[in-house]
This record gives sequence, C-alpha cells and structure tokens, in this order.
Amino acid sequence: MPETSGVLIVGSINVDLTTFSARVPERGETITGDAFELQLGGKGANQAVAVARAGATAHMVGCVGDDVFGRLVTESLGTAGVDLQHVRTVPGQTGIAHIRVADDGDNDIVVVPQANASLDAAQLEHAFSALAGSARVLLTQLETPFAITLAAARLAREAGMTVILDPAPAAPLDPAIWPLVDIVKPNESEASLLTGIRVDSREGAIAAGRWFLERGAGAALITMGGAGSVLITAEGATDHPSIPVEVVDTTAAGDAYAGALAAAIAAGLPLEQAIRRAAAAGAIAVTRRGSSSSVPTAAEVDALLG
Repeated sequence: MPETSGVLIVGSINVDLTTFSARVPERGETITGDAFELQLGGKGANQAVAVARAGATAHMVGCVGDDVFGRLVTESLGTAGVDLQHVRTVPGQTGIAHIRVADDGDNDIVVVPQANASLDAAQLEHAFSALAGSARVLLTQLETPFAITLAAARLAREAGMTVILDPAPAAPLDPAIWPLVDIVKPNESEASLLTGIRVDSREGAIAAGRWFLERGAGAALITMGGAGSVLITAEGATDHPSIPVEVVDTTAAGDAYAGALAAAIAAGLPLEQAIRRAAAAGAIAVTRRGSSSSVPTAAEVDALLG
C-alpha cells in the first residue's frame, strides 16, 4: 500500500470479559457457563486490529489505565501490528466490557468506559498533526466522549480524509456530525434508534439511509446481519449480500466489517469492492469465539472470496 494509505482510529480500548453459555440467564437467575475469555476489546481497539490485519497501517488514538489491564491491552494491540504512538496511559482503570454469549451466537454487553473518558482534544490534535499526510481514512465510533468524536471528524475533514462513523452504541447525536461524515455504517437497530425509522426490511433501510443523507452524510451503509447490507447514496440504493456461514459469536462482527472497509478504502479500492471485503471479514469473524481474536487477516478474506 502507498504511504498515505493509513487509517486513523479514534476510539475505545477495553478489556473484554466474556462468558459463554447455552443461554443467557433470566433476571435473578444463576446458570453454569461453558467457557470464559479475557482479551483485548473495545470497538476502537477491535477496529484497529481489523485494519492492521487487513493490511493497512492502523494508527490508534485512545486511552488506557495504569492498571494490569492497561498493560495487557497495549501488548495485544502491539502484537496485532497497531501503531501505539498515540495511545495514552492515564491514572485509574482501563475500560471494561462484560459480554455474555449464548449458543446461538447472540450476545449482550455492558461497557464501563473508565479510561476511555479521558481522551481529550489535546491528544487528538497532537495525533492529527503528527499523522498529517500519512492517514487517508478516519474510523471512529461512539464509545468515547461524543465531543471528541465530533472534533475528530472536523479535523479529518480539514485534512481531506475520508470519515467513516460506526455509530455504536447508538444514541441521539448533535446534527452537526452528519455533514462531516462520508460514510455512516449503522446496523439495523442503530439506524432505527438514530432515525426513528423502523429498519426491518430493505425499504426501511433505504428510508433510514435517506434520513442520513438529508442531514448531510455522504453515504449510509446499513448492515442487516444475514440479510446483507444496503448502500444508500445520492445516486440510489444498492444491495450487498452477506456470505452464509455458521454463526458462533457475533460480538466483533461489526468491528471486523468496519475495519476491513476502512482499510480497503484507504488502499484506494472502489466502494463496492471495499464492501465485499468488509462482508467477508464480518462473515469470518462470526464463525469464531471472542472479540479481537475473531478478526480475520487479509489472506483469510482473500481465501473466502476466492
């Protein structure tokens, strides 16, 4: 890839504490699980790993605590090939996500941000200044303070970068964000929450996509699990099928998809091809347990598509 094909990821870095069981317990119920994993997580970190494994240079901007978990996650990010120059260690605890995964692959998650809340404007501005000219794409999410997400999008727009927003976890947003976003990538539930439009069909996805475009976004890419995804642009809507696989754990599927998408766009691939690679990365991720550990490499994506 050319030197300018890097991806700057502004986002969360967590430790994921994941339990696996036949089903999730009812309220007040205790059940026996089958397995437990502790590993690197957080939407920002997972997407940074996905970018690096897709073959692009991944520049992570985020915060970890000065606890044992902080050392664990930075070591994991470094092992994955992520640039850690702009990951800051702050006093206190590293972010935590408690994940419960059932046998059908569905999961629920409780996130405690901790150090992620310390990401600030000075750190962000230093990262953009240092990486000017070397990163083509900004990839960001909503697990860090929204003011920082908005500031990152503004800095990226000023730098001429492509801005990809994965609006998760979804929450009502300041409308100032939308004209700064080139591609917004929600799943159907996130699109429903953000737009107020029920997204349970292609028609609903198109209506929600137009909502984003009317507010200034360049394109909306709405993912719908096994039903594939729908890309909505000013030229119209196009369908992109999913790749059928046996689902084991959906925890990091969206992050694998987003990271592969960003890496492909940074490499200069047309959007249609970038979406196809993203779909393959997401498909592989759901066949494996875990968060960052489930993210595939470029070679694995090539093999699936080949």
